[in-house]
This record gives sequence, structure tokens and C-alpha cells, in this order.
Amino acid sequence: MTTLPTPPIAAIKPKELILHGHTRVDNYFWLREKENPEVIAYLDAENRYTEAMMAHTQPLQDELYEEMVGRIQETDSSAPIKKGEYYYYDRTEAGQQYKIHCRKHGSLDAPEEILLDENVLAADTSYFKLGIFAVSPDQHLLAYSTDTSGGERYTLVVKNLTTGEMLADAVPDTFYSVEWANDNQTLFYNKQDETWRSYKIFRHTLGTNANDDVEVYHEPDELFSVYMHKTRDDAYIVITSHSMETTEQHFLNADTPDGELLLLAPRKQGWRYFLNHRQGEFFILSNEEARNNKLMVTAVANLQPENWQTFIPHNPDKLLENVDVFADHLVVYGRFNGLHTLDIHNFNSDMRQPIKFPEPVYAIQTSDNPEFVTDQLRFVYTSLTTADTTVELDMNTLEWHKIKQLPVLGGYDPANYQAERTFATAPDGTQVPISLVYRKGLVRDGSNPCLLYGYGSYGASMSPSFDQKRLSLIDRGFVYAIAHIRGGKEMGRHWYDQGKWLHKKNTFTDFIACARHLVGEKYTSSEKLAVNGRSAGGLLMGAVTVMAPELFKVVVAGVPFVDVVSTMLDESIPLTVGEFEEWGNPKEEAYYNYMVSYSPYDNTTAQAYPNILITAGLNDPRVQYWEPAKWTAKLRALKTDDYLLLLKTHMGAGHFASSGRYDYLRDVAFEYAFILENAR
Repeated sequence: MTTLPTPPIAAIKPKELILHGHTRVDNYFWLREKENPEVIAYLDAENRYTEAMMAHTQPLQDELYEEMVGRIQETDSSAPIKKGEYYYYDRTEAGQQYKIHCRKHGSLDAPEEILLDENVLAADTSYFKLGIFAVSPDQHLLAYSTDTSGGERYTLVVKNLTTGEMLADAVPDTFYSVEWANDNQTLFYNKQDETWRSYKIFRHTLGTNANDDVEVYHEPDELFSVYMHKTRDDAYIVITSHSMETTEQHFLNADTPDGELLLLAPRKQGWRYFLNHRQGEFFILSNEEARNNKLMVTAVANLQPENWQTFIPHNPDKLLENVDVFADHLVVYGRFNGLHTLDIHNFNSDMRQPIKFPEPVYAIQTSDNPEFVTDQLRFVYTSLTTADTTVELDMNTLEWHKIKQLPVLGGYDPANYQAERTFATAPDGTQVPISLVYRKGLVRDGSNPCLLYGYGSYGASMSPSFDQKRLSLIDRGFVYAIAHIRGGKEMGRHWYDQGKWLHKKNTFTDFIACARHLVGEKYTSSEKLAVNGRSAGGLLMGAVTVMAPELFKVVVAGVPFVDVVSTMLDESIPLTVGEFEEWGNPKEEAYYNYMVSYSPYDNTTAQAYPNILITAGLNDPRVQYWEPAKWTAKLRALKTDDYLLLLKTHMGAGHFASSGRYDYLRDVAFEYAFILENAR
């Protein structure tokens, strides 16, 4: 008779937390002590328990892993992108974890030049992430950055692409934003403060010591972070200082890197604007008196907002998400009724035409378009049944040319699958879209297992795009569903506004409504319903688990932000202050009371819960490892059921788990095995 291992029990060390006259007792506050050997011992014990409880699924994990590997073309290359006289692409080789970045000069038949092999850089590390990959304007130099801990502090270096040598220049602790000036000798980069906030821009001249780099911009307001982009015509380097509600942009002539930094328009609370440039004019996406945004235009010589003219007016029914400016065309990306839209404006004819898409449920993704003078627009078309397809669109004729489609091996035939969209009714009557995909011939009798995914924060829209990994579930009879809940922007800016601050609970009740709709319409049943989400989507998982535990059989909460109140009260934690405009500041009593009413950690009580798998990253700067660890400990102490509760902590990684593509598939196979074991 097999004896099951005993689950770890975290020590109870009560700590009183008092604010606004309210006392909260946190029995597991001590798990924040990362340097405490007792903390590491607890995480290790949870990992051993998880490994033991999942050991019997190892054959299934192996089977799932081999299936997923078997569907990818392991030796493959991306569609080449032309920039000047070079064609850039990356490729993968069978058995290699990471990408190899290459180019060819003059034509696709030219000899290959390997610019960077991530596998070589990652050879002596258990974790590797490439941050920046930026070729200089003359294409002789490559600036790139790397992270080997998962902590998202990158070291920036420069390689001479002509000689292959590494320059002496090296800048530690940079973030995700680097731009070249047009002199090919000057780099601009951003750095983080101790709370991981990107707060300064520096200028570095090649051949000089990084300690002597010039501070170009400093953002002192802790609500704001800074990043850069270069206009497509290479005329300006733009510094954006942004909070979640407000932006402010400065710009610098890219030909004069030590020149004057100019302000486009001073910040004003709640005003968000973003500039592009063409032929002496700025095209400015603005939300002023335009919740779904409008496009303004002004001469660079007339920057005052009173001189801005409307180019595309506000549409209350259609979100204007972004624009791309080319020499002769303006590309307009939007959303209408939850789906992407794409319109092409021809400056020569002054005509704007919409692009039609072949499926009722689909998504498009922007692609690299480095050339300013071109008639070709590259983007990626995808759907729940159509693999990612790189397309070049002739912006004059609007004809599509398929450049490359993601290979899906193993006999995949999209004709065997059905995608659809349905709507759930939220408690306040709001209609919430759900995207679904399953094998054709599905009988809606409540007997089908289902995996329902959700996120619902930061205005991030979850697109109904293709993912070949999920075929391992769908081919085993699963319905796969995406809940397009409030907190994203699928239905416009109002969709986001109704899912944040003092409306955050709409995100959770929308998701519960989607789950009940799938059960009520007999796509599945509560006994066969699994749900998952990561990060802020992990908060969603925590909230719905404590609000409606009877509705789900399996919950997978990836790096979940579940200790909302304690985290948002601690301004020393990375990212906390900047997120006051997402969640609110609990030092204000109204926000404190509201957060306490939904924070999963605070609302975990003695009751029966579903099977739960929780993941964490010890080096995670976004959701500290202790949040999932504390929630696991509290659940273990209070739950009244016999279902599985597992915590898996990546002890050498951060927010994004394993970095290598094969290791990542092992992670997915583990999660899928947990779902398949408990939801079928």
C-alpha cells in the first residue's frame, strides 16, 4: 500500500497589520524573508511535495511534451525582414533552446552572417533572456542586453558586426529601452531604481566609460516610468514618461544626440498622447475629450496643443489603438466589437480603406516594419484555428501576400476544428464575449472538459489567436475558451475603466459569469471545468476561487498577485507605487476597504476548494514569490477538502518561468498533466 507524502505545513507567526482603524492578522508575513533559511526550506519542501504528488503523471507529462515538440518544426527560420541592404531573420535548430540571429547582404541567396547565437550566450547559465537587440543605423554595430537571473536587470553590450569583436562598452542594470542616434556612436538607454521603476535615460558614447554617461532625463514622480522609441523615419528619438493614466513626451533630433530635448506638451492628469512623425508633421494619438482616442496632426514648428488639427475624429464605438506612419501611408489599428480592425490611409489619394479578414473570429499582430519608404505592410494574421501567418499587404492595392505560416506538424488540419464566439451575461447585464475552439462534432451535453482562460487587467486585450500547444488538450476532448472580461480593452477604453480601481470586482464577476454560461449552455460542467491565468490573471484565479469554489474542478494560478493589500501598502516593493493607478492606493480608506473585500489572500476562509496548482519564481520582480507561497500556506491550513493543493517555485527564475523553449514546454506539459488528471 502506497503511503502518500504529508503536505508541508508553514509555521504560523502572527503579525498584526493596522491601518484605518482596522486590524489584519497575517500568520505568514514571515515568508517575505528571502534570506531566511527557513523560508527556502519551506519552498524546497513544497517543491518536493509537488514532485511526489505529480510523480505518477510523469508518463503523461512525457507524452504531452513529445506531442508538443512533435508539432513544432524544430529547425526553422522566421520570415526575413529587409532593412536597407540587409535581410534580417532568426532561426532555431533542433535540440537548441534559443534563437540564432542572422542576416544576409543584398539578397536571400547571399551567405548567412550569424550576428548572435543565444545558445552560446546561455551555455553556462540555467536561465537566459535576451532583452534588447538593436542594430545601429549604418548596420555595422549591434547593441544587445542579457539577463541570467530572471530578475529583469539587463547588461547592455555592443558587438562590432564587421570584425565580430565585442567592444569594451558594457552597461549593467539597464531595462528594455535602447535607441541609437544617427551618428552610430551614441546610445540612449533607460535604467531602473531600487523598486524596478524605469526612471532615468542616459546617453552613452562608444569608447567611453559607462560611469561617465550623461543623464538626459530623470523622472522623479514615482507614479511614472520612462521608455524611448525612434520615429520610423529616424528623425527623432522620443522619450515617453508615462503612468497608467497620463503621458508626457519629449523629443530629440536623432542627428544631434547632444542637442536640446524638447517637450511636446506638458502632462495633464488623465491625458495620454503618443507621437509619430512624417515630413515635418507630428501625428499624435490623443485621448483628450476622446475616451477611445482620436488622431491629431500638427507641424513640428507649431507644437502648442491649440494648433493641433483633427485627422481622425473620436468614435465612441471603435477604439483607436495605434497608428503606424510611413512615407505615403498611415496604418490605423483599432478594435470594434471586440475584434481587431485595420485601415489604410493613402496620403497621395487622401483615401482611407478598411481591410477585410476571412474569419469571423481572428486576431492580427503587428510585425517589424523597419522601412519608412515602402508600400508593403507586414503583419501577422491568426485565429483560434489558423496558425500565425506572416502577411505582406500592398498598401496601394490592398492585396495580401502570404510570406510564411507557422508550421504545425503532426497532421494538424484546421478543418477538424471549430471556433466560435458566444456571450455571457454579467450580474449587471453586461454582455461579455467568450472565444471558443474545440474539435468539430462536439456534443454539448455537459460531458466535455473545458479550460477557461482569463486575464482582465491593465487594459490588456486577450486575442483569439492560435496556440499549437493547446491542441494537446483539444484533441483529448477539451473545449478551450478565452473570457474577454472587463479590465482589458477588447470592447474599448470603457471596458478597461469598468474593470479597475473601485470597479475591479467586475473582472471577477465577469469571469464567473463566463464560467456559468459555459456550464449552462452545456459546453462543460463544473466537475470538468478548469481555469487558468497568470500574474494579474493569477489574481483573477485567486479571487474567483474564493468567491465561487464550487464552480471549478481545477485552478492553475501562475505567479498570482494574491496578497493585494499588503503588497500595495509596501512602496519598497518593485512596481507598487506605479500601480496605484490600476488598483488604487490603500492608504486611502475607500481603496483599502475595497481591496480587503476582494484580495484572495485576505478572503481565503475555511471551505472546500478545487484542485489548485500555484506557481512562483524566486527571483520574480513583478509578483514576489511570497505572494503565492503565503496563499498556499493559508489554503493548506484552512481548506476542508481532500483535493490537491500544489506549489511549484522556480528557484532560479523570475516571472516568466523557464527561459529555454524546450524547458518551457516541460512547464506546460506539467500544467496540462495536472489539468488532465483532475478535470476529465
